[in-house]
Amino acid sequence: MNNLTDKQFWLNYWESKKDLVFFVPDGFILTNFLDKIIAQQKPKNALEIGGFPAHYAIYLRRKHHIKATLLDFVVHEGILNDLLKINGLQSGAVDFIETDLFDYDAKPNFDLVFSNGLIEHFEDTQNIIQKHTEHLNDGGTLFLTLPNFKSLNGWFQQKFDPENYTKHNIKCMDIDLLQKICKQIGLKNIEIKYDGRFMLWLENENQKSFSVRLFKKLIWFVGKIIFKIIPIESKWFSPYIILQAQK
Repeated sequence: MNNLTDKQFWLNYWESKKDLVFFVPDGFILTNFLDKIIAQQKPKNALEIGGFPAHYAIYLRRKHHIKATLLDFVVHEGILNDLLKINGLQSGAVDFIETDLFDYDAKPNFDLVFSNGLIEHFEDTQNIIQKHTEHLNDGGTLFLTLPNFKSLNGWFQQKFDPENYTKHNIKCMDIDLLQKICKQIGLKNIEIKYDGRFMLWLENENQKSFSVRLFKKLIWFVGKIIFKIIPIESKWFSPYIILQAQK
């Protein structure tokens, strides 16, 4: 499947996170796009792929009362149940499928299929997007987000966190390429754009040197001032790429 990560990578990744369990609020990052899809398309169910610990599936269940399912290679049931509880939901309110996406016999069962920060971890971009669409009902909505590392933030990642940078397929972070792939696999009503004016981040920032953390804060401060005055979204500075299409 040519993925750039393995199960041990994700185990290490989630074990390094200490703030996974929290109430997922209205206005949580990128949920505005999901809210709009729900209002316009009115899906009855949704599948979140590669989304452990399922913040978005839980948000859809809590806010919109949509039957939501999580499909991921690694699912920690304890963390999932803690998340459900803190969001006022009972154990089992969100279904989960723990499997390799490429080994799973997909059937078109969902009105909405989405992933956030997943497709860029695979070398074959067309294949991973195709695997998403195999779960979609006809007329269903595909929603994908990925980081934009062809930007200042990408340079920052490459310079100060090269190990994390190499876990990403930078070539797929291209709107023209994504548009071409969506057309080739037969999707319609394709909308792809940059999102966010300016942002910098580092994985496990507290483990970086003081000088790196200070440099990041200085760039972040200057960038926020500039983009408050000039509110534009662009390839060079926007942190995300957003893709929405229909089967």
